[in-house]
Amino acid sequence: MKINAGEIRVGMLLEYKNDLWQVLKTQHVKPGKGGAFAQVEMKSVNKNTKLNERFRSSETVEKASLEEQNYNYLYEDEHNYFFMEPKTFEQIEIKKDIVGKKGKLLTENLLVIVNFYNDSVISVDLPNQVVTKIKSTDAALKGQTISSSYKPAILDNGLNIQVPPFIESGDEIIIDTRNLEYVKKI
Repeated sequence: MKINAGEIRVGMLLEYKNDLWQVLKTQHVKPGKGGAFAQVEMKSVNKNTKLNERFRSSETVEKASLEEQNYNYLYEDEHNYFFMEPKTFEQIEIKKDIVGKKGKLLTENLLVIVNFYNDSVISVDLPNQVVTKIKSTDAALKGQTISSSYKPAILDNGLNIQVPPFIESGDEIIIDTRNLEYVKKI
């Protein structure tokens, strides 16, 4: 599907120069002299290379059409995560490097969205918020109220995040899977 260069957003997948690119940054620039353009930083999904490209506002680019499917997380082994399609019970395995750091947030039977492009897995989208438990955290230091004081904490899945001072070891919290940040205490 062709889209105007001004419609390019972060996270989109574009077909450009015979490759599939994920948009990392985009900036719309209108110089004093000349036409407006979009400055776009992209990363190749297949080759893991980066590209900075400038598109005039009048140009069109091809947006990749992805097929989304719901899957339940089952388990992991040394190299892969395993998922099951809830209706057909068909199982697929996805390499750990495709899922990335967010793979530590996967829990049994968690419903995720798997994105396919030409029958190959491109990415796995987790729900926006998941519940985790604090394994350990530092004691809050008194007198740190001048700035918004957060303290480091280790989750039961091994991830390190920043939490407010009132959070203790053993508390259950909700974190945002998009940026791995604390949302609220349960």
